[in-house]
Amino acid sequence: MEPVHVPTLPGASFRLPPQLEGLRRLAYNMWWSWNPRSRALFSRIDGLAWSRYRNPIEVLSQPIDWAELQDDPAFMAECSQVLAEFDGYMAGGEGYWFDRQYGAALGGPIAYFCAEYGFHESLGIYSGGLGILAGDQIKSASNMAMPFVGVGLLYKHGYFRQTIDADGHQEHAYPDFDLAHLPILRVADPEGEPLTISLELPGRMLYAAVWCVQVGRVPVLFLDTDIPDNEVSDRPITHMLYVRGREMRLHQELVLGAGGVRALKALGISPSIWHLNEGHSAFLLVERTRDLVAQGVALDEAFQRVRSDSVFTIHTPVAAGNERFDADLVRKVAGPLYDGDGRKGTGGVPIERVLELARGVDGNPAQLDMTALSLRLSSSANAVSKLHAVTANGTWQGVGDKRIIAVTNGVHMPTWVGQPMGDLFLRYLDVQLDSLDARDGTKRFWLRTKRIPDAELWEAHQRQKLELMIFARNRLRHQFARHGEAPSVLKELESVLSPDALTIGFARRFATYKRAGLIFTDMERISRLLKDKERPIQIIFAGKAHPADRPGQDVIQEIFALSRSPQLRGRVFILEDYDIRVARFMVQGVDVWLNTPRRPLEASGTSGMKASANGVVNLSVLDGWWDEGWDGEDGNGWAIGGRETNPDERAQDRADSQDLYRLLEQEVVPLYYGRDRSGVPAGWTAKMKSSIASTIWRFSSQRMLHEYTELMYLPARGVDGKRSDGGPPDPKDG
Repeated sequence: MEPVHVPTLPGASFRLPPQLEGLRRLAYNMWWSWNPRSRALFSRIDGLAWSRYRNPIEVLSQPIDWAELQDDPAFMAECSQVLAEFDGYMAGGEGYWFDRQYGAALGGPIAYFCAEYGFHESLGIYSGGLGILAGDQIKSASNMAMPFVGVGLLYKHGYFRQTIDADGHQEHAYPDFDLAHLPILRVADPEGEPLTISLELPGRMLYAAVWCVQVGRVPVLFLDTDIPDNEVSDRPITHMLYVRGREMRLHQELVLGAGGVRALKALGISPSIWHLNEGHSAFLLVERTRDLVAQGVALDEAFQRVRSDSVFTIHTPVAAGNERFDADLVRKVAGPLYDGDGRKGTGGVPIERVLELARGVDGNPAQLDMTALSLRLSSSANAVSKLHAVTANGTWQGVGDKRIIAVTNGVHMPTWVGQPMGDLFLRYLDVQLDSLDARDGTKRFWLRTKRIPDAELWEAHQRQKLELMIFARNRLRHQFARHGEAPSVLKELESVLSPDALTIGFARRFATYKRAGLIFTDMERISRLLKDKERPIQIIFAGKAHPADRPGQDVIQEIFALSRSPQLRGRVFILEDYDIRVARFMVQGVDVWLNTPRRPLEASGTSGMKASANGVVNLSVLDGWWDEGWDGEDGNGWAIGGRETNPDERAQDRADSQDLYRLLEQEVVPLYYGRDRSGVPAGWTAKMKSSIASTIWRFSSQRMLHEYTELMYLPARGVDGKRSDGGPPDPKDG
């Protein structure tokens, strides 16, 4: 099936020499974000601009001595090769797994709706795990040449940038993106004019411009209300991600769901499958129903048609964490858009029917539950790990008539695996991570992990670890200089974070259930472990708390205070402004990935997958993906505690902290510091190899998309999705 094509208007007005005009199409395609040669090429054009912005549009907008570059044969040859590789990628796609197995089975593209997308740090329209997952899924759909189109919102102020002050308080600052300097283009309508869609709201029309981010072969549409067509009070609707105000949030989700449907229709794109990633986009189900009723379809039949080709991914384990709105607010805001009596030919979907379909597990008629609405109007629904499926089925029992299946999350390996490790995989596993579904066939490649020599694996890891240490020291230096620390303190940072010390990483959203401070339960014991002169440990934290989450911000303040205390100073560090770039350094460079959620509240988690694929060893509670990813006592990592949970949270915390200390003292530290004659920790590298082998396919977003295709997309079209040549099998199959 041909990829989806979205017409766009010209972007930034920078000028390029005719021989280098191909750089423009490369800069406006996020393929560069996971292709190391293209990133190196833009850095070569202007290293200072690249290091500052990490954005090719900004690089090409700078004053550049093109004549000097054109006189450099090495640069011109590299540019020619990178562009040839990119053009070949964009023109290819035949013979990949989806094309081989199900090429014409869907009959149309998959429309993927999500409230946030994390493609790269230069495009800050994401907050965390949900957006990173969406970005990884889109990238893998491109690599697999699947017919995809994404839909989201364009947040001109994005998500907040975090700073931590000298007292450990989290401070919030929202950026103001200049769209002319981002890799995003305005979408053109069939007449070649800028495409704008409209929605009927109380007393006025709301308009949204449509933009496109091209992610390899996949276009992703973004809706933007900050345009002159709108009233001043409506322009900020899409300004910020996850605003606190409920009425503003409802407007956002109407734009995402209903506006996204109208944007696809205006472009003549007719999806065969509608995939809702979390319930924020649930109004797309109502909008599609309204459209069918307007065409003369009876209301109940319209609901059934919408249900038949919609699939839904649920992420939050508990009902209280799902999106809800007061019914009266929905009547007020969405009424003019949808209300009608639902009779054939009258157009309209009675808002009371919508509210009835959206009653949550408590049956409360005074609220609209976006997850409940999505469950009742989709043909299938999935949780994001096997354990989460158990939790979700218990939580949502009686809402809808379907069992929630498990499609465990995965990550886009080319984005997250460091180049030294990627080079090893190419050399010894004979696999290129961005072509796992290409025609050459790569079944069971993970079994070849044993071929990697211990010394080379350790050397690659140490290189990635050194890169993390250099990056972290620079970050800390800027952070402490802003706090007004003395030159002597800043000088100390040159010698902290030794690449030789066992390094633990903890990076995620600072919600209280994630228990970031669990490792500090017994200060005397952890201090003794960290400051052991023969076998030292250092811990690097990173993460944000939502601006409305005061308890989460308190956790950040507590850990910051500990990091500056006499007991832990120089052994514990917290990096501010956690984003994709910080995450890459951390998952590639630490030795141990620590995760301590209160089971079973972690739906999946993907940071541990990224770390594991880099040979980092997980030390985690058996929650989310690790409950199925851990392969036992002598395998790919360590499990904190067991699978039983104590309803007494304090008792559970004490038990988990004691087991964490036991593992560190008796297993983790001795194994890491046990070296052979060449200085390589052979027992540790065996653990690293198990980590890689158990993760590199099984928890990849390629595997995830295989399962979405065969367990959800194809059945929604009435096609048998049983695995035939469904790519590499599960490692546990042999």
